[in-house]
Amino acid sequence: MAPSAVADLLPTSSNPAPIPSKSQDVDAMSAMAHRGKALPSIPKFASHAETRQWQLEHMAGAFRVFASEGYAEGISGHISVRDPEYEDRFWINPLGVHFGMLKASDMICVNLDGEVTGGNTAGSINAAGFQIHSAVHRARPDVHAICHTHSVCGRAWSAFAKPLDMLNQDVCYFYKAHSVYADYGGIANEASEGEKIAASLGTGKAAILLNHGLLTVGQTVDEAAYLFCLMERSCKVQLAVEAAGLQKHFVSDEEAAYNFTMASTPVSLTT
Repeated sequence: MAPSAVADLLPTSSNPAPIPSKSQDVDAMSAMAHRGKALPSIPKFASHAETRQWQLEHMAGAFRVFASEGYAEGISGHISVRDPEYEDRFWINPLGVHFGMLKASDMICVNLDGEVTGGNTAGSINAAGFQIHSAVHRARPDVHAICHTHSVCGRAWSAFAKPLDMLNQDVCYFYKAHSVYADYGGIANEASEGEKIAASLGTGKAAILLNHGLLTVGQTVDEAAYLFCLMERSCKVQLAVEAAGLQKHFVSDEEAAYNFTMASTPVSLTT
């Protein structure tokens, strides 16, 4: 575009804002915006009811994305969101409804003891899903959303029982923040299996479940769902790199840590 066409859009200050460097202590979101407005923060609402509706609508939206990405596998796979008012309750998708058909009104509210407390009370909950999600919500009060499906590349990479290598900038969002649960115990219908998965996750953002698939968490369903899609793509990249059989060049620990600090934040992963 010719300079005259953008003249009115260019800053007139002779002292433009400096570009943050790795040596500066700067807010991650401010650093991601080049001399402009930072990305918007996670929305806040005046009531629990408004927050709940926003969460459920975004939860349904995440399922539509998962459906379009081909993550559905029979009746397996679930997303849960902690209720904004009652911290011992969470919303989860009903058993047997395809990801692409789920609406906000389809979700079921259940407490950590397995009692249905609201929402689509006519629906059923996946037993294994309840064991996994209740265990993680119980162990991680900082977590508000959890995603787990049997996606293709996640299942393929899980067979190696290995964490992801820092092969590129994007996978650094999981730098020292993902684990491998290497003790497959069959369909997680027992509480003990969910507890083991939660213990393996620890304080991280994601877990690779041996012979099973992927699990991601976040402060919002948007964050957890984005991380799931990113982890699935990262598994696909890792599998392609392994298949090539050539020498791998990794992102250094210093650069990986910087990338993680700058970009792997709840706000940037929600926006």
